[in-house]
Amino acid sequence: MDYLSHNVSENLKRIRQSKGMSLDQVAEQTGVSKSMLAQIEKGTANPSLGVLGKITSGLRIEFQKLIDPPRMDFCLVSPDAMIPTKELEGQYKVWTCFPYEDSQSVEVYRIDVEPGGVYTSGSHGEKTREYLTVIEGILTVECHDHVQEVHKEQVYKFETDQPHIYRNEGTERVSCMCFFLDYTNLR
Repeated sequence: MDYLSHNVSENLKRIRQSKGMSLDQVAEQTGVSKSMLAQIEKGTANPSLGVLGKITSGLRIEFQKLIDPPRMDFCLVSPDAMIPTKELEGQYKVWTCFPYEDSQSVEVYRIDVEPGGVYTSGSHGEKTREYLTVIEGILTVECHDHVQEVHKEQVYKFETDQPHIYRNEGTERVSCMCFFLDYTNLR
């Protein structure tokens, strides 16, 4: 399940329960079937914008309340259990473990680069920085006309206001965790 579907699932259930409503009552008020509402709450349905519109209208809530990240006091993410955000067969896979949110200025990614593989990322804009730690292998990072080899257990920091390249010049897969920081509004 992607993070947006997860948000809708968690928020719909929380909102319904906070209003003291059953699925039958929400179905009657929104015009969305009880079975569809149950699937959305379980995270097994991918509702259309039209269905989400009916839900927000019927419950008299703002659309944002349905898609905002729910409060999490803790969260464990296993990238291997997720669908990659980006993928090029035989080259790389990228998982968005924790996406950028309005209330947070950080994103967390896992990137795997296959032997001989190259992953090119565009600029993330001014006042953006990446902290990268290699879990397995040796990763070559190119940015700002600088080439840096990053070995297992090393941590590398670089500004990401320009396109940058992750390259695996070895014979084994490289895995790394990337912590992306947007410090535009930080003091």
